[in-house]
This record gives sequence, structure tokens and C-alpha cells, in this order.
Amino acid sequence: MAEQVEHSEHKEESLMEKIADKIHFDRSSSSDSDSEVKPAAAPEASPSSVKAKIWRMFGREKPVHHVFGGGKPADVFLWRNKKISASVLGGATAIWVLFELLEYFLVGLVCHLLIFTLAVLFLWSNATTFINKKRPHIPEVQLPEEPILEIASALSIEINRALSLLREIATGKDLKKFLAVVAGLWILSVVGNCCNFLTLFYILFVLLHTVPVLYEKYEDKVDPLAEKAMQEIKKQYAVFDARVLSKIPIGPLKDKKNV
Repeated sequence: MAEQVEHSEHKEESLMEKIADKIHFDRSSSSDSDSEVKPAAAPEASPSSVKAKIWRMFGREKPVHHVFGGGKPADVFLWRNKKISASVLGGATAIWVLFELLEYFLVGLVCHLLIFTLAVLFLWSNATTFINKKRPHIPEVQLPEEPILEIASALSIEINRALSLLREIATGKDLKKFLAVVAGLWILSVVGNCCNFLTLFYILFVLLHTVPVLYEKYEDKVDPLAEKAMQEIKKQYAVFDARVLSKIPIGPLKDKKNV
């Protein structure tokens, strides 16, 4: 009897050890599987997603090339084709030199160029009859309608947008826009008194051919500085708003709108 009791107790102990070993094995396997799953569940952030969170000037999310339309004008401004960009900038410089430095007049210059071109072609066409050669082929030049209509449509949209903005400011609804437009017009008038329209246009043209390409090249260095500058401007504007703008009475149109 004693041997049977010891044998049964030994069986129970061995059974308990097997159950404990099985529970321990299940826990270790589940912990190993969790450790294998965790890296897949939390992948590291890609550099592109981190770069997308970087602050960009004017709140843009697209590259500079897309901001300029992504077409041929953007290629010219960003010097994608250096020969075309250099020729366009050189042509604008030649026009500015002719009209500003050499003091040519537009009508006189156009007439002189037409006289020279017609004289050369006329003499060349008549000289071919004496030297027994074919006359020069003068191509027929016609302005395409589609690009002109696209330019006119884009200009009309921008002009209507500017007129709508001026009307909104004139109604007294937005004091911030009013002050910004007045400051911009005042700066433009100061610059206009220092140079004429052609020089101002040429300066803007040169800036369009230099500033965007330099910004695109050094945007990672420029954007942090611009962010700090914008934060400082916002702080100064908040102080100005609290001390000055908030004390200005609101117009009747805005009161009615709020009511």
C-alpha cells in the first residue's frame, strides 16, 4: 500500500511539473513573438515624412518648380535649361541698355529695325536674279491664338482678384489687409520715385531669374531663418495689435455682420 501511495504521488508531481513547463514555454513563446512583432508595428519614420514636416516659406507644400507652374516658364526661372535662361536674361538686359542707357525710343527703334530688315531682304531677293540663285525663303509668321488667349485669361483672373481684394479693403472689413496694402503701395511709390518703370521692370525681371533658383538651392538653410523671422514679426504684430489696433473702433459693416 505504501508503495502504491508513493507511486501515485510521484505521478501527480510529474504531471504538475509538465503543466508548469508547458505554461512557462507558452509564456516564453508569446513574449518572443511579441518582440518579433513590435519592430514591424512601429516602423521608423522615413526621411521624406520628416522632411515634409519642415516649415516652408509662405506655407507651401510643393517644390518651388510646382509653385511657378511646373511648365516652361518655371524651367526658365529656375535655370533648368541654362542656354534658354541666359538668352532670355541677356535679351532683357539688351533691351534695358538700349532704352535706358542709350536712350532709344521704342517707336524709333522698331522702325529702324524694320527698315534695316526690309532693305536687306529686298536687296538680297533682287540680287539673286543676277547671280542665278534661288530667292531667299521668307517664312510666313503668324501669332498662335492659344498661348495669347491663355495669357489673357491668366491676366484677367489676376486683375479680377486684385480688384476684389481692393473692394474688400475699401468696405472696411479687414484692417490688417488695409495696413498691408497701404504699406506695400507706399514702398512701391518710394521705389518708383527712385527709378522709372523700365528700370523697375528690369529689376523685377532679374530678381525672378536669380532669387528663386538661389532659394531652391539653399532652401534648407533659408527656411529656418525665415521661420524665426516670421515668429518675431508675429510677436511684434501681437504687441501692435494689443496697443493700437484693438483700440480702433470697428466699422458699422463688421458690427452688422457679427449681429
